[in-house]
Amino acid sequence: MSWPFLAVFFSGWLFVDASYRGPRWQRWVFKPVTLLLLLLLAWQAPVLGPAGYLIVLGLLATLAGDALLLLPRERVLYAIGAFFLSHLLYTLSFASQMTFSLFWPLPLVLLIIGALLLAIIWSRLEEMRWPIATLVAMTLLMVWLAGEQYFLRSTDFGFSLLAGTSLLLLANIVWLLNRYRFTFRAADAVLAFCYFSGHFLIVRSLYL
Repeated sequence: MSWPFLAVFFSGWLFVDASYRGPRWQRWVFKPVTLLLLLLLAWQAPVLGPAGYLIVLGLLATLAGDALLLLPRERVLYAIGAFFLSHLLYTLSFASQMTFSLFWPLPLVLLIIGALLLAIIWSRLEEMRWPIATLVAMTLLMVWLAGEQYFLRSTDFGFSLLAGTSLLLLANIVWLLNRYRFTFRAADAVLAFCYFSGHFLIVRSLYL
């Protein structure tokens, strides 16, 4: 896993560098390249199985969503739909491997996080309110099921899923706050780190 991790890290770093000082084409190239590297890493897992194929499809949906956001005229609604599909596919992958249990503090904390996030940005969303609320709800569900995997078994596999999905949730929070409430200079770097690391940890679970 070390060489693939270094390739993903280097490609992601070049994307972040382009976000602050590089040419626009560099952003266009290295964000999809990083996701393609993750896709290749997932495809090369020793035993893919139905859950693995769902993760591969989730990465493809993510790649489509990013492509829509990189267009000169962003297709935000369609991108949100692609990210929703990606998180849905991840959630189905996690659900297909688990015996259901309920660690009640986790959904409670996630509900509070989701409610606070929507309360902060709600007045700025306008016609995007319900699409974004649906995406947030899907992301919270994804983190919840990943967390149940960890709290049920406390394995490295479960931790990788929980850490990965939590980072994707944090990436969504940073993206939505930066886009709809207030902008801050570090947003691109924080977003890219959480986004790429989150997907990498989910792909890593295929090797555990």
